Amino acid sequence: MIATDPKIIVALDFPAAKQAMAFVDTVDPSLCRLKIGKELFTTAGPDLVRLLVERGFDVFLDLKFHDIPNTVNKAISAACQLGVWMVNVHALGGREMMLAAREGLAASPGPNQPLLIAVSILTSIDQATLADLGITKSLEQTVTDLTELALDSGLDGMVCSAREVAMLRARFGDQPVLVTPGIRPAGADTQDQQRVMTPRQAVDAGSSYLVIGRPITQHPDPAEQLIAINQSLG
Repeated sequence: MIATDPKIIVALDFPAAKQAMAFVDTVDPSLCRLKIGKELFTTAGPDLVRLLVERGFDVFLDLKFHDIPNTVNKAISAACQLGVWMVNVHALGGREMMLAAREGLAASPGPNQPLLIAVSILTSIDQATLADLGITKSLEQTVTDLTELALDSGLDGMVCSAREVAMLRARFGDQPVLVTPGIRPAGADTQDQQRVMTPRQAVDAGSSYLVIGRPITQHPDPAEQLIAINQSLG
């Protein structure tokens, strides 16, 4: 099965480039996009990103930049030079930081600028954790407020829980890109994720792209698992 616009973003949650490439060698760019997070980027660096882009994969650079506006501006500009498909910041960095991120994107040369999205509340966080942080608003209201702030700052969309997608679609419409981690195929272990949904449920709710890691990367046949999940999406 060939996915012309793959909805699945495979999280390359590996400790080093060797393990990541062993997995990448088993899958095709037509079936999925790839996500590089903090651990793998710290060990393998930008060279791995360039290699994956050269091999035809759309790469989501998931570093959740959260710093002073000038630093984030420069970091986004640097990410653009790697040819990534998507990059993100943390919405809790505030309006000025997100505006600076957008300016860094706009100032980068090239016809294919990456999507710029923000993280609202991590899928490992629940209402009790928000309370520990001193946030008294409900989790849903916090996500909604951060999404509005990000979109007002010119970002393309959000990372959010699939359980919040319908709420955000009702509030903000079809245009924002909504990327949802915490996706687990039916019967899979939820592991350290608190707010999870199956791939079919997430797409039906309005998710644009689904981040799936271990249920694919630790599967005995990752390509077969990718095909099965793509088929479940219709």
